[in-house]
Amino acid sequence: MFTGSFSRALVAAGMAVLVLAGCSSGAPLPPPPRDDAAALQRDQQAFVDAMKPRSPGGSRPVIAVLASNDGTEMTDLLLPYAVLGRADIAEVRIVAPRAGRIDLFPALQVDGAQDFAGFDRAHPSGADYVIVPAMLKDDAPEITAWLRRQSQQGARVIGVCSGALVVGQTGLLDGRRFAGHWYDRGTLLKRHAGSTHVPHRRYVVDRGVATTTGITASVPAMLALVEAIGGREKASALAAELGVASWSPVHDSTPFGLDAGKRFAYLLNKAAFWRVERWSVEVRDGTDDVSLALAVDAWERTGRVRVEAVSASGPVRLRSGLVLLARPASAGDGVSNGARRLPLSATLKPVPQLDRTLCEIAGRHGDARRDWVMLEMEYPAQQGAACAG
Repeated sequence: MFTGSFSRALVAAGMAVLVLAGCSSGAPLPPPPRDDAAALQRDQQAFVDAMKPRSPGGSRPVIAVLASNDGTEMTDLLLPYAVLGRADIAEVRIVAPRAGRIDLFPALQVDGAQDFAGFDRAHPSGADYVIVPAMLKDDAPEITAWLRRQSQQGARVIGVCSGALVVGQTGLLDGRRFAGHWYDRGTLLKRHAGSTHVPHRRYVVDRGVATTTGITASVPAMLALVEAIGGREKASALAAELGVASWSPVHDSTPFGLDAGKRFAYLLNKAAFWRVERWSVEVRDGTDDVSLALAVDAWERTGRVRVEAVSASGPVRLRSGLVLLARPASAGDGVSNGARRLPLSATLKPVPQLDRTLCEIAGRHGDARRDWVMLEMEYPAQQGAACAG
């Protein structure tokens, strides 16, 4: 359980070590191709075609968002669950080894997971799709075994960000093409015989197994899945709600990596837990899951902020219906008492909320630290770098 700035900072430092290990191997990337619209459309359509329901016009598909109770990446879990639920195209469930609480990293906790046994009883033929977020432990035997069974029963699998490491434990990446977060590239190539890393694409599919690049790639990947299940008009409407113009797979992978000069500075940044500030984010029933996840994720990844959810009365039900565990607000949450409130706009759409958050990070901690956050979240510079006024 991740409570307290010291323990969470140690987790962050440990994650930094994994980052350094993961980016220390693998050949340099080729330059990005000069993509034309037709090539990008072909790649996007390949994903959509691979993820279309196998029985069009039949019962609603069942989508399981897989989680580890002991540590699942916040945006990787909250965004797919919220976006797919908002699309209203499928039955969507968070499924974990144990029912109930999920500890998220780098912050927050939610309640409402269904356990494996309960899901299997309700859906004996298995899920139609399984979304796999990044997890603190990628080789938990019970998670690997359940995911393998779902795949054997016919589920299409989508590994989001470092969820590719979890997917790989089942053997599903052996001999396949994959994307994955930039710092996992070398690890995945070493682990999986015959696998091929595909740079410069936000999402890639190969024989029913899809993978995405870093954290923010869950936006275009989930919109592409919505298109596959519910049609392009549904995906377009949802993209407008999220504040994005396209869910194309286009991506320049070359800026994402750590050269020798950056690695030591990165580790020091993550290990400097004595410099953190204690922040709270005020939540209420109906708070938007996607905006909350993107903003909190970005601030936590500065290495200078630890965020706790507070509300007027304790746990709240987010817009998706998921319960977020929150501490009742108190007089001690004020700035005068050493705490700060995370700025979260109720009027901005989710992706513009992330853009504004990155600008706020630059204003408070400098452009270099904002760029570290964008590196971790694998967020393209042309989307997040410009700050107005």
